[in-house]
Amino acid sequence: MPAIIDRYIAHKFLVGILSTFFVCALLIFMIDMIELLRQSGKYGEVALPKLVRIALLRLPTYTEFLVSFTVLVGAIGALMHLSRKSELTVMRASGMSVWRFLWPGIIVAFILGSLSAAVYNPLAASSRTKAELLHAEAFGREANLLASGPSGAWLRQNGADGPSVINASAVADRGLTLKAVTVIVFNDQGQFKERVDAKEARLKDGYWELQKAWVVRAGEQAQEFSTYLVSTYLTRDRASEALGSAYGASFWELPDLIQDTEKAALSATAFRVQYELLLSRPLLCVAMVLLAATVSLKSFRAGGIQTMVVTGMIGGFGFFLLAEVSRQLGLAGLAPTWAAVWLPLLLTIFVSLTVLMHQEDG
Repeated sequence: MPAIIDRYIAHKFLVGILSTFFVCALLIFMIDMIELLRQSGKYGEVALPKLVRIALLRLPTYTEFLVSFTVLVGAIGALMHLSRKSELTVMRASGMSVWRFLWPGIIVAFILGSLSAAVYNPLAASSRTKAELLHAEAFGREANLLASGPSGAWLRQNGADGPSVINASAVADRGLTLKAVTVIVFNDQGQFKERVDAKEARLKDGYWELQKAWVVRAGEQAQEFSTYLVSTYLTRDRASEALGSAYGASFWELPDLIQDTEKAALSATAFRVQYELLLSRPLLCVAMVLLAATVSLKSFRAGGIQTMVVTGMIGGFGFFLLAEVSRQLGLAGLAPTWAAVWLPLLLTIFVSLTVLMHQEDG
């Protein structure tokens, strides 16, 4: 009998969390499609199937950040559903404690969090690269990071000479210096113009200065230049922001990326924070279930359902705000990376457990 109840509760949690996730994913997909259609009208017509493919490939990256939120909302929904049908009341009357009927939900949340970090995150990183390459193909505008990993950093940019895509095996000086660079330059119609392979590129005001460059143009033989310039509208701040991003690297790539970055005498703080965030995701999902339980175990007959939901949302947003402030402290080097990620999470779990014990045992 207990096994049947456990499966039933786990099923309710799973359905609640996945339903919330798919609804949020659908909304994000629609918003992204609207933005892509706007860009298509601004920069030239792009086939609808290609826009749909770009939006679908970008979807995992956008939805990955919603995992903890969907666990919170889904858990609140599952517990409220059980409470509305008086099933929680019956379980309590049969002698089950709050910890007993929360256990299946905690297991579901932990498994989903683990899959999110170990499987969904690499999928999101891979699909992001493909999406940005398609986006560069379709529009060729607006600088943006494509990917950051063992294969190097990718950058899409625009300049007076036309749009271009840059690949570098290493990034230094906060994105202002690139090593082992390949630049593919297109004309305004999106057609191939030239390829430049260089030992190094430095960002100046309005252009990249490439050292020891080989240039290949359509229908011509390769030419060597000691210095070659590629125009850009990219500012120094934007380059530092884009090339310093850690979101393009997957969970399995981050350890090697951290090691390689530190060997190059560069700061790996952003990568360390991202790695800690991914490591903590299973426990984060568990914390969201506990937080949901603090506001969702009240009987429907007692009323105040709207207040419960609002309280849960406020608690969730309060945690996300605290976690973001702590993350920024970690990125700025004002707190150890482990503390910046784990302390807000452990604090939330401690507070949630305290509230639940007070509600359960008085």
